[in-house]
Amino acid sequence: MAPRATAATLSSEMLSFSRAADDLLVVRLAGPWQLSATLPPCSTAEQQIAEVRPRRLAFDATQLGDWDSGLLTFLIDLGDFCATQGIAIDRSALPTGVQRLLALAAAVPERSGARQAATMPSWLARIGLAFVGARQPVLDMVGFIGQATVAFSRLLRGRARFRRSDLLLLIQQAGADALGIVTLISFLVGTILAFVGAVQLQQFGAAIYVADLVGIAMVREMGAMMTAIVIAGRTGASYAAQLGSMKVTQEIDALTTMGISPLEFLVLPRMLALCLMMPLLCLYADFVGILGGAAVGVGMLHLAPLVYYNQTAAAVHLGDLVGGVFKASVYGVLIALSGCLRGTQCGNSSSAVGDAATAAVVTGIVFVISACGLFAVVFYVLGI
Repeated sequence: MAPRATAATLSSEMLSFSRAADDLLVVRLAGPWQLSATLPPCSTAEQQIAEVRPRRLAFDATQLGDWDSGLLTFLIDLGDFCATQGIAIDRSALPTGVQRLLALAAAVPERSGARQAATMPSWLARIGLAFVGARQPVLDMVGFIGQATVAFSRLLRGRARFRRSDLLLLIQQAGADALGIVTLISFLVGTILAFVGAVQLQQFGAAIYVADLVGIAMVREMGAMMTAIVIAGRTGASYAAQLGSMKVTQEIDALTTMGISPLEFLVLPRMLALCLMMPLLCLYADFVGILGGAAVGVGMLHLAPLVYYNQTAAAVHLGDLVGGVFKASVYGVLIALSGCLRGTQCGNSSSAVGDAATAAVVTGIVFVISACGLFAVVFYVLGI
């Protein structure tokens, strides 16, 4: 087996020198000059030039193969060295593409201080920069909420411009089309609550209070919150993707050019659709969740269906139901605002649409959980 060529051997094959005259040094370039290969360093040519001390430098590229930016970097460094030594360079024998790229590099001089090492700012400066960077998204969000409020006020005065057919379609998408996933999630949440409660309450002989646990938890908190989380992942992401695609294709800019407010034409119908459908979906989720708890209570705890119903009816009050529905309405507005905000903030690339959908889901869920905690504190203070 033939021995492998060493780096020094490959370097001598790719780069060699010859004296064509007393004051002329010819640099011969051979083989592929690509970054994937082991390229000769520029210091090799600099040493040869320092030994020969020519007045002119020329190139022989008759045996040069494929090349890329590795060759350009070598020639630029060599040209800088020759300029410091006062040596003239003849590049006429180089490929035409190489000559054009070298001329382009020389036409755009390097900015002064561009190669200075980046210094890490102090910890106090980093905190300040982080605060300044976090302030702008908050200002954008507050501005968007203000514009949405103005659009809603125009709706109350009957001056909002949007198509009623779009509103009906959005109501169908946010309401009827979401019944399947809401049914599955709500039933499973009800059964999980019943299982967890049954394991603990059976130890005290109080299995009947599983009905109270499931009924109150679903009506007051879990029905509205789980529905909101499902809608944030389903409808909120859809809103962000739709508006993001419209921004990429410049449809939103076209609406602005025609004098139509994108907030009224695109955002307002989506807010109305979720604000109207979330209370209905919450009521449906409460009912299905209680059915899930009843399935566990009747099937595993062997409670009579009528007894379970009477216990649930006695535990759940009208105030609990109204409070849950009110929460669901607020959650719907927050989800619509999150999805539309991220959609309008989408970049102008196709990948930005996916990023906007992801950001809409995260923002919507964070808003819902935060509002849920705030409602819990307020309702406790009010004694509701």
